[in-house]
Amino acid sequence: MVLAPVQTRGPLQSAQAQLREAVEFLGYDEGVHANLSRARRELAVSIPLMRDDGSVEVLTGYRVQHNYSRGPAKGGVRFSESVDLDEVRALAMWMTWKCALIDVPFGGAKGGVSLDPARFSLRELERVTRRYTNEIAPLIGPERDIPAPDIGTDEQTMAWMMDAYSTSAGVLVPGVVTGKPIGVGGSQGRAAATSMGVVFIAMRALESLGLSPASATAAVQGFGKVGRDAALLLRRRGVRVLAVSDRYGAVAAPGGLDVDALAVHVDTTGTVVGFPGAEPIDQAELLELDVDVLVPAAVEMAITEHNAPRIRAKVIVEGANGPTTPEADTVLEGRGVMVVPDILANAGGVVVSYLEWVQGKQRYWWTAAEVESKLSAKMDAGWEAVSWEARRTSRTLRQAATALAVRRVADAHRMRGLYP
Repeated sequence: MVLAPVQTRGPLQSAQAQLREAVEFLGYDEGVHANLSRARRELAVSIPLMRDDGSVEVLTGYRVQHNYSRGPAKGGVRFSESVDLDEVRALAMWMTWKCALIDVPFGGAKGGVSLDPARFSLRELERVTRRYTNEIAPLIGPERDIPAPDIGTDEQTMAWMMDAYSTSAGVLVPGVVTGKPIGVGGSQGRAAATSMGVVFIAMRALESLGLSPASATAAVQGFGKVGRDAALLLRRRGVRVLAVSDRYGAVAAPGGLDVDALAVHVDTTGTVVGFPGAEPIDQAELLELDVDVLVPAAVEMAITEHNAPRIRAKVIVEGANGPTTPEADTVLEGRGVMVVPDILANAGGVVVSYLEWVQGKQRYWWTAAEVESKLSAKMDAGWEAVSWEARRTSRTLRQAATALAVRRVADAHRMRGLYP
């Protein structure tokens, strides 16, 4: 069945276009498409905040549960000025496909507050977090919806969320969030899990192209929660990281960056800009460098039909959610560039979130080596399934991954049935 075309102008339209293509390939009818294209629940909340100077500012927060046919909803909470309802809808949908593809028993959700964390003190961010948690509390819980860190949030944010929820419940509920500090029920390996998954997949992609890590080069867009550890882990695998960027600028070194020294520089200055031994380059130029692996690990829609013709990487491993638009996918496919989609490449975070959730329910914790072994097994299984499906159907990795995930969610929904 051919569905109406979707304009691709933002993250939600990109997500909808990917879903539409998968539904058409799978031969599903309009009813299935309508069910999967819409979120099951959406909540927008007002968050009044008393600033440290006594003034009051009212912020807006969101929580979207896209689908929970395969288990409780799961997804991050981001604090960013870009947060709006459509962005959260798109991210929640991608989480549904990611959990289904990597085969963890969760559905997809996402949340966020529209703010720039740099404008707020730590005490103000704690007040925002606690009020946001109280406002969305009716939707979340260890068997309902489990938030996790995302852009602008971290393990401290999750500790505040857990405490706010637990205080209201009158009992400690560690499973209400994942990505917590280890001291309050977090998991070994969670902080770097997304980056580890990205690097596991990058190694498999290089192997599929007949390239050795020791002779490979990479560029990483973003030096934050995902990009920083991805760059460090790539370098430790022998890959020369030629360039990195952050929100303030980008630096490059033809012989490869000393990523460990760069991390120290960023800890000291707050930016990659001015790193000794590297030359400044334009942020947009980083995406077009002649490297083997490009890791976009910043924000959505970094690679578009405008810059895709100039990208020279052999493989793009998506560390961010939705960094490549559908139009760019078409251009890259025509040029023979392998794109490993976000729902596979950056699934390491949700894998270890699942492991943390299981550990919390059992009150039994695994070692870092055990967690890494379980993560590696999940990522390898995901790579094998997607690459085999792509070869079998002569389709791109994204098309194969999305179709696999959509089929699993649709099958779960069909087996459960519609409520009469």
